[in-house]
Amino acid sequence: MQTLTKQTLKIYWQHARKYKIHAFGIFVFLLLHSAAESSGPFLYKQFINHLTTYDFSRYSKLLGILGLIVGARLIRSYAFRAKDYIQNYFETRIMADLNNTCFKYLHQNSYGFFSGNFVGSLVNKVKKMERGFETVADRIIDDFLRSFFSISIATIMLFFSHWLLGLALLLWCMVYIGTIYYFSVFRIMKYNLKKAELDTRLTAQLADTITNNANIKLFSSFAREAAGFGKINEQHYRMRRKSWNLMTYLEVLQSTLMLFLEGIMMYFGIKYWREGILTVGDFTLIQLYIFAIFDRLWVMGKQVRAFYEALADSNEMTEILLTPHEVVDVPNAKILQAGRGSIEFKKVSFGYHSKENIFQDFSLKISPSERLALIGPSGGGKSTIVKLLFRFHDIDKGEILIDGQNIARVSQDSLHNSLSLVPQDPILFHRTLMENIRYSRPGASDEEVMAAAKAAHAHEFITGSQYGYNTFVGERGIKLSGGQRQRVAIARAILKNAPILVLDEATSSLDSESESYIQDALKVLMKDKTVIVIAHRLSTIMQMDRIIVLDSGKIVEEGKHAELLKVQQGTYQRLWQIQAGGFA
Repeated sequence: MQTLTKQTLKIYWQHARKYKIHAFGIFVFLLLHSAAESSGPFLYKQFINHLTTYDFSRYSKLLGILGLIVGARLIRSYAFRAKDYIQNYFETRIMADLNNTCFKYLHQNSYGFFSGNFVGSLVNKVKKMERGFETVADRIIDDFLRSFFSISIATIMLFFSHWLLGLALLLWCMVYIGTIYYFSVFRIMKYNLKKAELDTRLTAQLADTITNNANIKLFSSFAREAAGFGKINEQHYRMRRKSWNLMTYLEVLQSTLMLFLEGIMMYFGIKYWREGILTVGDFTLIQLYIFAIFDRLWVMGKQVRAFYEALADSNEMTEILLTPHEVVDVPNAKILQAGRGSIEFKKVSFGYHSKENIFQDFSLKISPSERLALIGPSGGGKSTIVKLLFRFHDIDKGEILIDGQNIARVSQDSLHNSLSLVPQDPILFHRTLMENIRYSRPGASDEEVMAAAKAAHAHEFITGSQYGYNTFVGERGIKLSGGQRQRVAIARAILKNAPILVLDEATSSLDSESESYIQDALKVLMKDKTVIVIAHRLSTIMQMDRIIVLDSGKIVEEGKHAELLKVQQGTYQRLWQIQAGGFA
């Protein structure tokens, strides 16, 4: 886990080093602030030494020192404000850069990655990475670096007053900081890491139950879900309490060390005063520096917890950023030149897991503009063919060719631009209907979007709504019915006009009347395109040029509807009889 923490700091540094000038500005103004702040006790020492002489001829010198004190305070204040101004840009700019990095890296992950992760937990990890940098940067600049400057200057000034006092302060600071580091890294950090993991699980559980709120009500499972959430919440509470208790123990140790230093410094201060080595002003100097150092170190000790909690929270996103993408473009990937739309699966082997092969030396040729239907029992490999064609997963062996070009050697963007998919359950953005349809071709005009909507028989329900094409559809399109979402998805595919079209149960959510309209729209959409249709309702694929029956990753039958019906005790014939019986 410490290695992961180092990687998190490395990622932060990689983003911060692009703004070296701003970092240098922060450093300079913070140093100037600390120098002005630390000059105060020294000036007060001179002021008190002049006062205790009772020599009224030194009145002008006292006024001069007073002017220096005021000037030092002004410098301290303005230097700190200048530091804040630069720091505001520095941190917010890097936080924005981190968001961009996380966004790009997440979305470049494969289909399988998103299938195995909760949306809520991924969003939570991105926000933790962003907020984590803010906390880490604030603590390094405003606590650790500022404390380093203050302690260094105070130690140097005490060396000038008496070298033994300066040495004592230096050794004490080393022991104090070493103690904090040991407790934070080797004792508290492991609980922060566990707490961060539980925090993500807690967020994921909360998001999952909110998404499935209707199911919780339908299955009367509130008590069960509450118990599951409560169990994770209890573990989170225990980790958090353990971490905070250790910080309390550390604070007790800090107080003891501070009391010890103050006693030692005052003892030697009195001793050296009696010997005439130190003045009353020196006493003031020592006391003010001790109080200032105690204040800085106490604040730093309190902020160490926030520092390591932020790192622990960020580690989860770091782990994702360090995990290679499952599907990547090859170096100098070519642009797919899809024209006629021929497709070939050439001795393809693939399995979702190493010991589970869906396909073994699977081959299939689809001619340009051919309309092909894939049917078969669940788990036969129909949807897997589509996922492999879109390169949502990389195959283990073999090749998949589009117009003779290996899809593993072309860019994923150019591949996806050549394919259209109308899925069984379309998911829409929480944007307007106009934006959702235009998403497939961002440069399309309003007239082209409306023409596509009319062809998909979506124009009627869109214009019938209060805001028409400017209607927001809700998260995942929840404000629309299943049939309406399907029609929007078909309109989107019509507008895209890609040479290869995949229909995955494209009419399954429609009522009979809507389905008849959509079938007309699909005839227009499929014209001069290579089409792959996945359907369980055999009535939708009767007009296909070829029907492939898949079972356990193998082609068991193929041909036209009428031909397959003649195959005695064939899979297609059996499926048709089952559905025909259902219709009867």
